[in-house]
Amino acid sequence: MKLKNFIFIVTFLLSTVCAHAAYLLIPMDLEQKNHLKAYGIAYFTIAKDIDVSWLLNYRGGSFMMTYNSKIEDECVIRGVSYQVIADVQAAAILNEIAATESNMDEVKLTKVPKIAVYTPKSKLPWDDAVTLALTYAEIPYDMIYDEEVMNDVLPKYDWLHLHHEDFTGQYGKFWAAYKNAAWYIEDVKNQEATAARLGFKKVSQLKLAVAKKIRDFVMGGGYMFAMCSAPDSFDVALAADGIDICDTPFDGDPMDPQAQQKLNYDNCFAFTDFILVTNPYIYEISDIDVNPAMHVQNKKNDFFTLFEFSAKWDPVPTMLTQNHQKVIPGFMGQTTAFNNNRIKPHIVILGETKIFDEARYIHGTYGNGMFTFYGGHDPEDYQHFVGDPPTDLNLFPNSPGYRLILNNVLFPAAKKQKQKT
Repeated sequence: MKLKNFIFIVTFLLSTVCAHAAYLLIPMDLEQKNHLKAYGIAYFTIAKDIDVSWLLNYRGGSFMMTYNSKIEDECVIRGVSYQVIADVQAAAILNEIAATESNMDEVKLTKVPKIAVYTPKSKLPWDDAVTLALTYAEIPYDMIYDEEVMNDVLPKYDWLHLHHEDFTGQYGKFWAAYKNAAWYIEDVKNQEATAARLGFKKVSQLKLAVAKKIRDFVMGGGYMFAMCSAPDSFDVALAADGIDICDTPFDGDPMDPQAQQKLNYDNCFAFTDFILVTNPYIYEISDIDVNPAMHVQNKKNDFFTLFEFSAKWDPVPTMLTQNHQKVIPGFMGQTTAFNNNRIKPHIVILGETKIFDEARYIHGTYGNGMFTFYGGHDPEDYQHFVGDPPTDLNLFPNSPGYRLILNNVLFPAAKKQKQKT
């Protein structure tokens, strides 16, 4: 009898827990032990065909999903803070979010985004912040490069990342400093061989063709996220369609002396009226990027502020700016930030540094798709030099700068949601 009573009580308690502890809440405020891996938990959950509620502006952009023991186990394994809450608690949170006076909203993440990272196969002496973030968060991705893009693989993906790439065919303008370095010589050799194999006389022609394929991917509804030198070199390449902007050290012949006057800014995603930097000895493509000396001299004051958007009326920029901090430490890159006077009027500024009159984080639409550009190379390494070791994200599990990258990774899971008008 005692055994039967014990079994009855245990069964009753378990059923009560299951009935009233029906949800997992993953807070994303300062109580979260590992913000970056929390994004991986959200991805893992969607992959299990369980919808995730992204609670915009609620405790730093928290995640909530129906209770599942496998998800709870993953939280424990990955060191992600979570709370098991009853359905009445979940309902109370959603009611708070839905209140007219609150600047919060619920967005359902329902689709696992298929992710591609555009990156060379050869080893280069720098890392990729997005690849580091995806790997640390345990979010799967495919690596593709020029041959795959030219063979039309992009329609297979929802999300494409471009990092530290020079789409103008000038090899990042590393020639002056690194022309005798083994890695630079090998990179030029590989790029030229790929261009020839694909039927192009110059690397700049191949990179332009790749940029056009990426443009068409976005126009058709794809989502592109670009960092460091990729944003400005992408737009410069499109503006210079059919124009030789590469000097002799890069392609063996002089550039078009009328190149600046021939640029077509209508081709660009985000930038306009920029001036090319044509000197091959200057480590810069155009004046889209800000003066790096200004940042080096003001390192202690280098922060950028995220704008606050209406969660209910502007869900897209709100998703992209979810964070536990609104003031983010700055960081440099080959392209550190974007001069405000070179940004097209329709582009949404997500984060800016007013004292430098620059934008660090911007977003826009192109055709049926969207893109986000993020200045700088590594959010946790202020001045990342060629040859520096990659950042160990185990040391920065709560990085607000890396969180912005992962907001973009999850965004396509909700991209079918219509923006309210």
